[in-house]
Amino acid sequence: MTGWIRIALAGLGLVVAAGSVQARGIALDESASVSGGGSSMLPPYLQCVPYARQVSGIMIFGDAHTWWEQAAGRYARGTAPKVGAVMAFRPHGGSTLGHVAAVSRIIDSRTILIRHANWSPINGRRGQIEDNVRAVDVSPDNDWSEVRVWYAPIGDLGGTRWPVQGFIYRGKAPKGEGIAPPRGLTFAKANTPRSADPIGDIIRTKLGI
Repeated sequence: MTGWIRIALAGLGLVVAAGSVQARGIALDESASVSGGGSSMLPPYLQCVPYARQVSGIMIFGDAHTWWEQAAGRYARGTAPKVGAVMAFRPHGGSTLGHVAAVSRIIDSRTILIRHANWSPINGRRGQIEDNVRAVDVSPDNDWSEVRVWYAPIGDLGGTRWPVQGFIYRGKAPKGEGIAPPRGLTFAKANTPRSADPIGDIIRTKLGI
């Protein structure tokens, strides 16, 4: 980065790591600065986990990357954003603990607003809260499996394509739901009640009774 660019950025109050500026003004790779820990052993700044829990009412504890599996059988889950749901990010790049953010508004099929903490360093400080900032679905199939997220130091969407596990909803999980199938895999007749005599059903089907 040249000296005059550093001076210009400093004048705007932007903190930019060396070597992270690319074409189109500033296209910062934010993956190294995001943290999704929920551990009490981490430094005393606000983590994404307690904030997501507070604003969503979804009572899951532990690091962000564990939320999706912890929600199985307790909370409804899916791949579509809903207001109040928690978007669960997979660990990616420098974010080894994943991330969680609450959905605050649906803009269109590709754009939502989220509330989260400890994403953007603001005024050089971590652990900051950001409310109603954009997250955009950039997945090829519009299934919210990859997103780009607003990053305050550049005043725009960050350049990283973040992998998403899905959305955890405030409602209880349907009866009998265990671990959700991977994206793209569905179980046929998942909601069909089990017969009291499954062997008899097979025999009757074979015999055409």
